[in-house]
Amino acid sequence: MPRTSNNTREPDTNAQAQEMADLALEIAEREDLETGEPDTVRRDQLVLAVRKAVRKKRDEVLYEAIELARYTDPLACRVLRGCIEEEAATLRVGREGGPEHEIDAFMVPLFVRSEGGLVAQELFQDEAAFEALVASFQDGGLDSPHARVILLQHAFDLGEIDHIAYGTLHEMLREAAASLTEKKLQPAPTIAASMRGWTGEPVAPDETALELRFLLGFSFKRSDDAFYRIPKDEAGSDAYFTARMDRYRDWTVAAAPLVARCLAADPARLDLNFLYQDLFYGAKEQGVAELATLGVLADIKGLLQAKDLAPDAVHAAVAPIDMGEHILLRANLYALDGGQPWGSVEKPVDLAADLVAEVDELCDALLSLGLEGVSIAVAFSDDGHAEGAEPYHPR
Repeated sequence: MPRTSNNTREPDTNAQAQEMADLALEIAEREDLETGEPDTVRRDQLVLAVRKAVRKKRDEVLYEAIELARYTDPLACRVLRGCIEEEAATLRVGREGGPEHEIDAFMVPLFVRSEGGLVAQELFQDEAAFEALVASFQDGGLDSPHARVILLQHAFDLGEIDHIAYGTLHEMLREAAASLTEKKLQPAPTIAASMRGWTGEPVAPDETALELRFLLGFSFKRSDDAFYRIPKDEAGSDAYFTARMDRYRDWTVAAAPLVARCLAADPARLDLNFLYQDLFYGAKEQGVAELATLGVLADIKGLLQAKDLAPDAVHAAVAPIDMGEHILLRANLYALDGGQPWGSVEKPVDLAADLVAEVDELCDALLSLGLEGVSIAVAFSDDGHAEGAEPYHPR
C-alpha cells in the first residue's frame, strides 16, 4: 500500500496570491459601480484568506498578491493592502468561557530636531518619565481605562520599521499578548529582534538633524469595549474622530516633555513634532509621506535661494508623469511673467496610491511655502509648459 502523509500541502504561492488579488479586484469593481451595498461575501472570503496567510507567516504570498493587484487596479490594491495591514496589526485572543479580547500594534510617528542628533545610548534612561508616558495613553483618553498598554523602550527608525514584515508583526502581537495573559514571564524574541539598531550616517555634534522616529506599542482590550466603538452614521463617526483628534492634540502637549526625557539626557535640546497616532501601517505611511514632502520642500527652498527669489514671486504647476513602474508628481516652478520653468522637483508616488489625494497633499505643501499660487496640469509639454492647467484651491 502506498504511504500517505498527514501533512496538508500548502497551495501554490502564485495561486494563493492570484486568488487574493482576484477577490480584491471583484470587491473594487463592485465599489466602482456604486451599488450601495458592500460585497460582504467576497470581503469575508478575502479576510479569511489573508488571515490564514498572516498567521502562517506566508509573507511571500501577501507581498506577491499586492504586486499583482498594483498592476491590475489601484483601488483593488488599496482594498487588498488595507485588509492585509489590518489583519497583520490586530490579533484576536479568545479564552474558553471568557470574553474575546484583541491586541493591536500602534505607533506614534514623530520628527525630532536637535543639534547633534539622537544618541542611542541615551534612550529611555528616565524610568519615571517612561512610566508616566505609558500611563498617559489612558490618562489622555487615547485608550480605554480598561485596556492594558505596552510601550517598547525604543525609538524605531524607518529602517527598523521596514524590516518588520506582516508575519513578523503578527508574531510580535502574539508575544505581547502572552506577556499580558500568561502567569509566567514569556520570552519575546521577535520583539527583541525588531530593535535592530539605527541605520544612516552619524550626525556631527554641531550639525542640526531632523530625524523620523516611531514609538511602537500594543493595546490589549476586550473586543466589545464601548470606548472603541465607532458610530455607524456619518455624523456620529465624524464627531467620534474629531473628539479623538482633539484628545490627541492635547496628549501631544502633555506627553512631549515625557517623550523628550525618554529620548535624551538633555531633553531641552530636542524639538518634537508629532504626527497622528495610528495602527502600525497607517503610522508608517504617515511618516514616509511626511518625510518625502519635507524633502521636496527642502529642494524648492534650495532652488529659491540659488535664484535669489522670494516665494511669492514664483508660481508652481503640478502634473503626474507615468513612469511605468511608478508615477512621478512633478512640480515646475515659473516666474510670474511666464516663460519656461526655471526649476522643478519630483515626488515618486506608488501606482496604487490615491492620486487625487497625493496631488492635493503636494499642492498644499507648496502653498505652505508662500508661493504666489499653484496650478494642477494634465501634463507638461516638451519645453515644460503646463497643459490644461487649472488653479488649485485647498479643499
